[in-house]
Amino acid sequence: MEQSIPKAKDRIEVLKKIEQLEKEGKFDIDVEDDPPTIVLTPENIDYLRTTMTSKIKRIFANKVGEKFLDDLLKNNKLIIKDVKGIENLNKVETGALITCNHFNPYDCFTIEKVFRMSNQGKTKRLHKVIREGNYTNFPGFYGFLFRNADTLPLSSSNRTMVEFMKAVDTLLQRGEFILIYPEQSMWWNYRKPKPLKIGAFKIAARNKVPVVPIFITMNDSDMIGEDGFPIQEYTVNIGEPIYPDESLTEKENTNKMLEENSRIWKNVYEEFYKIPLEYTTINNREKEKSII
Repeated sequence: MEQSIPKAKDRIEVLKKIEQLEKEGKFDIDVEDDPPTIVLTPENIDYLRTTMTSKIKRIFANKVGEKFLDDLLKNNKLIIKDVKGIENLNKVETGALITCNHFNPYDCFTIEKVFRMSNQGKTKRLHKVIREGNYTNFPGFYGFLFRNADTLPLSSSNRTMVEFMKAVDTLLQRGEFILIYPEQSMWWNYRKPKPLKIGAFKIAARNKVPVVPIFITMNDSDMIGEDGFPIQEYTVNIGEPIYPDESLTEKENTNKMLEENSRIWKNVYEEFYKIPLEYTTINNREKEKSII
């Protein structure tokens, strides 16, 4: 019966967009039809949840979010097949940035689950960096979680980003963990690691804290989702923490940590899928031809 579910047209269109953007080398462009972004201004965000209202909403949102996550797992809408390297997360003794590939709205729930499974989840919180529009203009249940469940929204306002940076520094110095997607874009069910932006690594270098690189690999399960595509089974691969080098400058550490994160993700990809990491980007192929 499940096999007869037709493939959703919007997912087919998204896959076509991804295919085209990879050919064009535009890896940081989103492919989903998200709500338009409303600018987040400083007076409309309490990053550190200092007010009583913010604290109450956070507690409630996290309880609701935890129940939602449990239901996803119970109903096989989210399948975590295996977790490798949880000892790498356990060994961190300071605050840290967790980096992860971004390919599904539920991948943040996957990291949340793994964080709670680790020793860190007993005493620390996981804060999630999200896009501006998800905070300011996302409707309904998901919008409520985006606004209240330990999220750190980015902003197109420079004034707000000053407050964002202050909050991030404070949280890391407190010993908290922050999940950030350094690829910037979400490409649905895209299995390859995408080129990384430097922002996460700048933050880590500035705060002298490690980056914990997580790369989620996936297999088709034998279940078909409501969109007509196989539900994916996730293997969460947690790499060794990447620490800044005290002998290097902040800029040098930023670049070195980014390169190490990319290397770890590439190795996980190639080892899991048993294929070399290659892209269809036309410009890269033309450059290779010109060199030859």
